[in-house]
Amino acid sequence: MYSPIPQSSSPFPPTVKLPGLHIWRVEKLKPVPVAPENYGIFFSGDSYLVLHNGPEELSHLHLWIGQQSSRDEQGACAVLAVHLNTLLGERPVQHRESQGNESDLFMSYFPRGLKYQEGGVESAFHKTSPGTAPAAVKKLYQVKGKKNIRATERVLSWDSFNTGDCFILDLGQNIFAWCGAKSNILERNKARDLALAIRDSERQGKAHVEIITDGEEPADMIQVLGPKPSLKEGNPEEDLTADRTNAQAAALYKVSDATGQMNLTKLADSSPFALELLIPDDCFVLDNGLCGKIYIWKGRKANEKERQAALQVAEDFITRMRYAPNTQVEILPQGRESAIFKQFFKDWKRAPGGGRWRHRSCSPQGSLSAAGYTPCRTRMGTCSAVDRHLRASPSRGRLHI
Repeated sequence: MYSPIPQSSSPFPPTVKLPGLHIWRVEKLKPVPVAPENYGIFFSGDSYLVLHNGPEELSHLHLWIGQQSSRDEQGACAVLAVHLNTLLGERPVQHRESQGNESDLFMSYFPRGLKYQEGGVESAFHKTSPGTAPAAVKKLYQVKGKKNIRATERVLSWDSFNTGDCFILDLGQNIFAWCGAKSNILERNKARDLALAIRDSERQGKAHVEIITDGEEPADMIQVLGPKPSLKEGNPEEDLTADRTNAQAAALYKVSDATGQMNLTKLADSSPFALELLIPDDCFVLDNGLCGKIYIWKGRKANEKERQAALQVAEDFITRMRYAPNTQVEILPQGRESAIFKQFFKDWKRAPGGGRWRHRSCSPQGSLSAAGYTPCRTRMGTCSAVDRHLRASPSRGRLHI
């Protein structure tokens, strides 16, 4: 376990709380600010801290680990991340990024892409690597299943599509929920709900959501994906297989230091999990390592030692499970859960206060306009107008939300 830094001798300036992007390179076990003109340049032999302070106190703290970074530098980066996270009141969602396997969120900070350079701060040479990483600010998710419905990120291509499933194309300010002609109504509802959740939790409600039926693709989709070819046929039997795979691809563990050491206790070996398993007094590991990602959930009442050890627990878990070293890690404080994390739980509330999502303009008869969704407690429960659209034939076209 790494030794903590006393808060009284913080190596970070007060400006870390200002909005915007802040980057530090770990040099001789200390954080050294990177000049803004060098944002996007990363040395393979170094480790970095990247902090993005967004609106409404939404912050993300990323640890970037170069392929040739030493264990000492990685350890120092982890210590500094714990200290900075504490300095910021443990508000940030934390991410571990590995060179060449960065998350889309991380890449979105650098619209011109990343430039990898060989060597590091201790090296005598800093020459440019012949390749650069492209700016990856677009995501495609496949929504599949009947009971254990799961959204899984896919390659951004028409080749990933088929007529039997639903897909979410996330372009930042525009989010498209595309419903295949042979997709089932449960997948369509899930695609709609997840698109809205991404808008509300990750874009602060400011993105535009549009539900697309097969054959009515807008120009924005065509511009990103290219001309639409003939798509593969969907197979209903694959949904049942997906149910089994989705359930078995994740497990939930409780973290405890009651014995003086960090121990893990498996609570469930298949998803969806009961929300009641997440207790505010503890920290938990959600293992989705088979799909390349580990989540740590930190209860707001968990003891300080457990909260500060979250990254170390994740790294030890990846080693223990023999997952790839570049497995992504996301550390979520209670209340900062992402839409993708929530989908692993069968009874996560879809709206504040326990309401159900419905259209703002919906009367009890289910009228419809393009104003958006809002929580409600009416006896209708869900928006019948939207559900009727989701069952519609391709000729019904597109629905703006």
